[in-house]
Amino acid sequence: MALPLHSIKTTKTGQAPSDPLDGLASRLHGVLAEGHGTRLAKARVGLWIRSLLDTLFPQVAEQTYATTGEVRDALDASAADLRALLRPLESEIEDPGRIATAFFGSLPEIHRQLMIDATAIERGDPAAESVDEVILAYPGFLAIAVYRIAHRFSELGVPILPRVLTEWAHERTGIDIHPGATLGHPVVIDHGTGIVVGETAIIGNNVKLYQGVTLGALSVTKSLASTKRHPTIEDDVVIYANATILGGETVIGRGSVIGGNVWLTSSIPPDSIVYQRSEVHVRQGRADFEAPDFVI
Repeated sequence: MALPLHSIKTTKTGQAPSDPLDGLASRLHGVLAEGHGTRLAKARVGLWIRSLLDTLFPQVAEQTYATTGEVRDALDASAADLRALLRPLESEIEDPGRIATAFFGSLPEIHRQLMIDATAIERGDPAAESVDEVILAYPGFLAIAVYRIAHRFSELGVPILPRVLTEWAHERTGIDIHPGATLGHPVVIDHGTGIVVGETAIIGNNVKLYQGVTLGALSVTKSLASTKRHPTIEDDVVIYANATILGGETVIGRGSVIGGNVWLTSSIPPDSIVYQRSEVHVRQGRADFEAPDFVI
């Protein structure tokens, strides 16, 4: 609920109010009164995406649908909610109704891709007992599902909303996938916490990412905003935990395996195995062993 701002007294000379909160209130009011900023309600976006996911995946929903007609009614209601959600963006997009129609026209294909993702996650994880469990409980699947929805809005030229959607998933999963990235299918995220996939990253089909993987840029200079800054991962690649792969010209060749904690800034050919060698010493017995003086 929007709370009315108290009227602010100004001096005849036009000086700023002496009370700091009056000055803050004036600036905040100006954001709306002067048309600055994008008026997209973040909380409404969260409610919309949660409702849509509940409809697409009844495994996670509280509400059940008795008939196909009820499911269709739920989808139509979601489309109406989307049109209302997009209305504040009318100055930046041509036709919210057209955008909503185009998005929902894409939804069957998005759902098909997501079921491929969920099946691949289940088949590749010995701990997963069913596809339903993946859909219900796996943060990697949630992050991919919201990414695929957000990416479609990005393709349709909708501002702000794609990032709000993927950040909604980021808050819940710890997985940060930019909606502008390009992901094939299936993409499998195992565990997933700490994964970062940058805006211009390209990920092929049948790729598996473990927790902590970063597909990032070598530089964050603003002048590079319109260039490819993030790596390309070809088909059938596995990237293990905490590997970091940087640079828009970096290509990980098809069928490669990238070991844990590897740092890469250059391309590797197909079917490569990249790993970081470390030494771990194991000895039996504690006789004549002086423990290091660790200070934590």
